[in-house]
Amino acid sequence: MSASPDSSRQLLRHSVATVAYRGGKALRGAPDHFASFHIGDKTRTPAQILAHLGDLFDWALSIAQGQQGWHDSTPLPWNAEIERFLAALKKFDDYLASGEPLHASAEGLFQGPVADALNHIGQIAMLRRLNGFAIKGENFFKADIVVGRVGLEQSAPRREFE
Repeated sequence: MSASPDSSRQLLRHSVATVAYRGGKALRGAPDHFASFHIGDKTRTPAQILAHLGDLFDWALSIAQGQQGWHDSTPLPWNAEIERFLAALKKFDDYLASGEPLHASAEGLFQGPVADALNHIGQIAMLRRLNGFAIKGENFFKADIVVGRVGLEQSAPRREFE
């Protein structure tokens, strides 16, 4: 049984809201110096990862609009980069909510930019732990994740643990 285009699009929007929830948790409260934390010559800094996250959602929007294009951004200062990431996430979600045609499958958009974003948010969370600013673990199944809520302000965690 296959999902309808509307249900696939709703699941994609829920996935974007999940990125916002998990991303917000990984980004909130990080000290400014965290942006340049570096663990090796061949790894990205948190600022570089965050810039890549913004690029991923710019790319997702371009795919959805049928004009696929990629751009590697130079990281902005930490708080500006957080704002850019959230703005790109919102533009993509707004497009998904608009009813405009998707010029790619919802599945492809999930397996490419959205799934990659979840991976990179995990990297930021891991780097926070390594830098001494760990975030608490959480039972994300219980989280209050709402379609369309794609900003830094999210519901309080329902079930966190150490």
